[in-house]
Amino acid sequence: MSDNNINSKDFLIGTLIGSIVGASVALIFAPKSGRELREDINKGTSQALKKANEWKDIAQERGTEWKDKAYEMGTEWKDKAYEKGTELKEKSTELTRKAIDQTAELSKTVAEKTQELKDTVQSTIEEKQQKANETVEKSAETVADAVEDLAENLEDAAEKLDDKNE
Repeated sequence: MSDNNINSKDFLIGTLIGSIVGASVALIFAPKSGRELREDINKGTSQALKKANEWKDIAQERGTEWKDKAYEMGTEWKDKAYEKGTELKEKSTELTRKAIDQTAELSKTVAEKTQELKDTVQSTIEEKQQKANETVEKSAETVADAVEDLAENLEDAAEKLDDKNE
C-alpha cells in the first residue's frame, strides 16, 4: 500500500510541475504583446494555483479517509486479536483443568490398583508361608517319627546284641 501512495504522490507532483512548466512555455513562446502575455501568465498561474489547491484538497481528503480506514482496520484487528487471545486463554485453562482432573483420577486409580496388588501379594505370601509351615511341621513329624523308629530299632538291636553276648 505504501508503494501505491508513493506512486500517487509522485504522479500528482509530476502533473503539477508539468502543468506549470507547460503553461509557462506556451505563454512565453506565444506571439503576444507584453500586456497580453502578462495577463495570460497571470491566468495560467491562477489556474495552476487553483488546480494545485484542488489536488491538495483531494490529497487531504484521501489522506484523511485512508487514515480513518487504517485506524478502523487497526482497531478491528486489535479487537480480533484480543478475542482470539481470550479464546485461547479460556481453552488453555479448560485443557489444564481437564489434564489436572484426569491426572488426579489416574493417580487415584493407580493408588487403588497398587493397594489391591499389595493385598493380593500379601495374601498369597501368607498362604504360601502357611503351606510352607504345614509342610515343615509334617516333615518335622515325619523326621521325628523316623528318629523314634530308628531309636527303637537301635534299642532292639542293642538288646539283641546284649542277649547274644550273654
